[in-house]
Amino acid sequence: MNKNLQIVFDYHERTKHSHQRYAKSLGYMDWATQPDPFREYKGAKQIVLPIALENPTPPYSLLDEELPVAPLLKESLSQLLQFSLGIAAWKSSGGSTWAVRCNASSGNLHPTESYLVLPPMMENEQSTVMHYAPKEHTFEQLAAFNTDFWQSLPQKSFLLGLSSIPWREAWKYGERAFRYTQLDAGHAYNALTVSAKLLGWKLTRIDSLSEAEIEKLFGLSQKERFFEDEIADMLFIVSKESCNPLHDFTSLLEDLPQQYEGIANKLSPSMHEWEIIPRVAAATSERSKALPLIHQACRVKREPTKEAKEVILKRRSIHVMDKEKSHISAEQFHTLLNAATCSQDGRVNVAHLLLFVHRVAEYKQGLYILVREESALHELQKEFKEDFLWQMTSYKNLYLLEIADYTEASKIISCNQAIASDGAFSFGMLCRYAEELLECDAHRYKELYWECGAIGQQLYLEATSLGLSGTGIGCFLDDLVHKRILGMKNNSYQSLYHFTVGRGYIDNRIQTQQAYKRG
Repeated sequence: MNKNLQIVFDYHERTKHSHQRYAKSLGYMDWATQPDPFREYKGAKQIVLPIALENPTPPYSLLDEELPVAPLLKESLSQLLQFSLGIAAWKSSGGSTWAVRCNASSGNLHPTESYLVLPPMMENEQSTVMHYAPKEHTFEQLAAFNTDFWQSLPQKSFLLGLSSIPWREAWKYGERAFRYTQLDAGHAYNALTVSAKLLGWKLTRIDSLSEAEIEKLFGLSQKERFFEDEIADMLFIVSKESCNPLHDFTSLLEDLPQQYEGIANKLSPSMHEWEIIPRVAAATSERSKALPLIHQACRVKREPTKEAKEVILKRRSIHVMDKEKSHISAEQFHTLLNAATCSQDGRVNVAHLLLFVHRVAEYKQGLYILVREESALHELQKEFKEDFLWQMTSYKNLYLLEIADYTEASKIISCNQAIASDGAFSFGMLCRYAEELLECDAHRYKELYWECGAIGQQLYLEATSLGLSGTGIGCFLDDLVHKRILGMKNNSYQSLYHFTVGRGYIDNRIQTQQAYKRG
């Protein structure tokens, strides 16, 4: 086993929660060093984006239909970003004010930043590198340069990328934080995919660039401009059509200026160093080989719903479930499962849903599994307890494993959080793990979390569209799931993210204010 893979396997074991101990963190909130959730580039030219609230969007039920292609304009870029990575609302209570964004984030800490590389437009005669600043809904121009690169792409295409600032998560979660940064990258990935669909645009995730090259593109390799480490995650071509994920970027990289404008703001006066996080970040930074892609048509049949932007802007993470109101119909349950069957991954559906069903009409309380990749069924049966039922249900590839009341167990598994037991159901995203990393490389670790985060973001939206609530659960007792619940004896599969759906309790003490005050 190579060194990078060993670092990943060691990191994952080291950052598991258990009854005996939680993953290493400070154990308290150091409010004096709480990171600023908004990145700004001081000295960079600002371009104010128009607010897109008045822009009509299709009904959410038509999300997976072929929609008209929007032109590449400042207004369409504004809508793409506002309804994916922008602020949905400001909340206030007890003298505190905080932003809720369209993309979910563990602890609302938002480690994910976004950058765009644009062809000449918006009165710029040159190509530009922009940072999206969601607080004021503006672009910050970091570089302007000439290049012929755009001739190699479909007309009116541009690039969009995501990066992570691990310190924002490590401040609260310590060593486990790297997991959360990658889940949040997955949330943002799906949020962008959904917002792009509303404009008739498609995202193609690029596999031909190393993260060092993406960092060069964003200007992140210019370390003198940063106090905290910021690492590249993903780069996309955004276009009216799907593009080649192995596209050649040589000419673009050669045309970039040596020095970018703007100095990144210092997010905290000081930082606690968690040496394991930069180590696992470095180990997962190189993709040794491109994966064969599976082009999966994803069309979820939905009942007519509200306008898409209304669903997107109302997405919330719920802290308390109302168990008396969290009973849902089988039809609602199936709609939610439909939304979880599609993959952002491009390879296979490596994440299966281990479901703790509490309050779903026509379904007995118990333990179920949705096998998202049908070919994995035999392998899962071999890994799990021998006495599981594996009883087929009326929903394709959903199997009943055990009839039992799992409300208390799901709560205990989720670090004693009642949101896992008081909703309609909760579940863990059980990923093919050890062999997936060994067959691919250490970078695959990040990609598994991206897939799980993308599933979570989609289920947030799907639940919202049905008048329900969803919440991601990053705190769970890893091996209690693997060994006690499922009876697994190795790490062939690992649960990487948990989620719950029900009806949330509305706290009327929290006031809501609009996201952006300008028109």
